[in-house]
Amino acid sequence: MKNNKSKFSKHLVSGVAALALAAGAAGSASAAENGKFRVGIVTFLSGPAAGPFGVPSANAAKVLVEELNKGNLPAPYDKIGINGAEIEAVIIDEAGGATKQVEEYRNLVQRQKVDAVIGYVSSGDCLAIAPVAEELKTFTIAYDCGTPRLFADNPDAQYMFRTGLDASVDNIGAVRYLAATRPDVTRLAGIQQNYSWGQDSWADFTAAASALLPEAEIVEEQFPKIYQGQYGAEISALSVKRPEIVHSSFWGGDMEALVLQANARGLLEDATGLLTCGEASFATYKDQAPNGMIIGARGPFGQFAPDNELNTWFKGVYQNAYDIEPVYPATKMAQAILGLKYAAENAGVADKEIPSAEQLSAAMKGATFESVSGTVEMARGNGHQAMQGITYGEYHYEDGVASIKNAVSFDGECVTPPEGVAAADWIADGFPGAKCN
Repeated sequence: MKNNKSKFSKHLVSGVAALALAAGAAGSASAAENGKFRVGIVTFLSGPAAGPFGVPSANAAKVLVEELNKGNLPAPYDKIGINGAEIEAVIIDEAGGATKQVEEYRNLVQRQKVDAVIGYVSSGDCLAIAPVAEELKTFTIAYDCGTPRLFADNPDAQYMFRTGLDASVDNIGAVRYLAATRPDVTRLAGIQQNYSWGQDSWADFTAAASALLPEAEIVEEQFPKIYQGQYGAEISALSVKRPEIVHSSFWGGDMEALVLQANARGLLEDATGLLTCGEASFATYKDQAPNGMIIGARGPFGQFAPDNELNTWFKGVYQNAYDIEPVYPATKMAQAILGLKYAAENAGVADKEIPSAEQLSAAMKGATFESVSGTVEMARGNGHQAMQGITYGEYHYEDGVASIKNAVSFDGECVTPPEGVAAADWIADGFPGAKCN
């Protein structure tokens, strides 16, 4: 994993900022204590998820906050700061587990007096935070965590939102990509981290494959523990079964280690890897990943983001700041911040006033806003969950340049269960109502 720690620490010291309302905020708008909009930003700054996920995310928050405070964004986000108030960011480390993150969240709200919180890569962390956000009545956006349980377990959520997609979309999209590009595949295998994220991802993938690739069989599945790091035994077990496709929802350092080891041992020469989170390391694979490996970005993010004005602007300022293109965690962080700005500036409060958590929630629920990834519809989870399409493509590295080839996109209504319908039931019933081009 590329070590960005020293460079990133320098960026943190330079003073990124963001805001959030204190717990129990009143229902009407108020001026911030220091006249600024304070946002809590939570992502991995240490551990194996920092390099591929946390550092790009925090860097995106830093550059976006700096440019928002200068009023440098394209329309409709060209108003300075958030609703005219300067943004101040409080960035904290997501490492340490769910219990620690609940403590950190309470500290952000009750002591740091943030006006909103944006964060969480880990599904376990966002599941733990969701009921606390409701308890403390704090507007909170989960920018990356993918568990489908976020709103299934919290159907009456008022303050919790997610501007990214859930894992069911990832895996239905992955199977649709195989059906579109490799319809004759017959031997599938998988390797997943052995906790809810990996188990749920594999369940959705295999169920969708049964429906869309009826001639395919599952020849092997492996579930090593999260952060295991060494996968020799699992790679050997997969290789023996000679799969054509090896699916994995691995993320962070585990994903990078798996690609390096599986490629070195020849598994990814004989089989095609399909990594639902694979785009996160697009800039660092180089020739250590095989040409033709299928990667996703958990939505229209990173290399799969459209060439719209907002994304062109964001890619430019990010690359100027960090000498690297933004990968999907960075794009998703930018989307969450733009979602917060949209809500604040459509909450019906006076210029430079800070909307209450209730006003932010009312403006965000069911909203449609423009982003670096295109149009975002908060059309699921009773208006709290984003719906967008998803794209997969093949990684290629030639003459020192990485690229995506053979990309195929699927509309949101092609890969997203209808409101109130569980993914497992939708798949089992044959995807009723799916709208696919």
